[in-house]
Amino acid sequence: MTENTTNETVLVTAATGKTGRRVAERLTARGVRVRAGSRKGAVAFDWADESTWAPALHGTDAAYVNYFPDLAAPDAPQVMRAFGRAAAEAGVRRLVLLSGRGEPEAVVAEGALRESGLELTVVRAAFFAQNFSEGAMREGVQAGEIVFPARGTAEPFVDADDLADFMVAVLTEPEHRGAVHELTGPRLLTFAEVAQEIGRATGRDVRYVPASAAEYAQALQQFGLPEPDAEWLAGLFDTLLDGHNASLTDGVERVLGRAPKDFADFAKDSAAAGAWAA
Repeated sequence: MTENTTNETVLVTAATGKTGRRVAERLTARGVRVRAGSRKGAVAFDWADESTWAPALHGTDAAYVNYFPDLAAPDAPQVMRAFGRAAAEAGVRRLVLLSGRGEPEAVVAEGALRESGLELTVVRAAFFAQNFSEGAMREGVQAGEIVFPARGTAEPFVDADDLADFMVAVLTEPEHRGAVHELTGPRLLTFAEVAQEIGRATGRDVRYVPASAAEYAQALQQFGLPEPDAEWLAGLFDTLLDGHNASLTDGVERVLGRAPKDFADFAKDSAAAGAWAA
């Protein structure tokens, strides 16, 4: 049974990002009052500026917590601990946290947020399919090459729309409070298979080019990422794609009552929507 949350206000952090935007749209469609927090939006919220947190949290009942750049970042536990205190002081009752699947460092940050004493639901998600259509790898797809430190490892890519539907469910249905969920797509694909699926959907030649963590860090720096951040992020991807996440979960089916979206369908829909158009 879905709880009536139309009298509640939910803060959505990083509300212009891949998942925040989708979560905010879906909550609004359900009649939930949404406070869309972002660095440049009407509701100022910046993870790097703690002074923006209390005003954004004031008067809210719940929050969707999506930490940037990643919950496995070295400073994430400290930030989560401080944010949890701010949320408790603002009278927030519950939090829903986006975490990374198979990231031991992210689990530490989860624990730091849990110290707030607030009701906390954690959703540990696999690699987003939309990273190929909305993220830094989009330009590589357009150029015909996906360069990434993934070796031949398979990943259960999850669709961001499925994740957003899932987040709305755990934000509005009381039975999920305090739970820890793992979310994946319906099948495992290597990055070479991803390139093939996108190639079939676009009618273009797209190939996967394996890279070392060091090579990928250099590529990230060319996109403007500072050297320490680039090296950390490349190292994170190299660790995550060592095979330990190469398994599926039934989270979408259990919570949403339907099958998760397959990567092939994501690729077809994205191509039809012009995601990789020049």
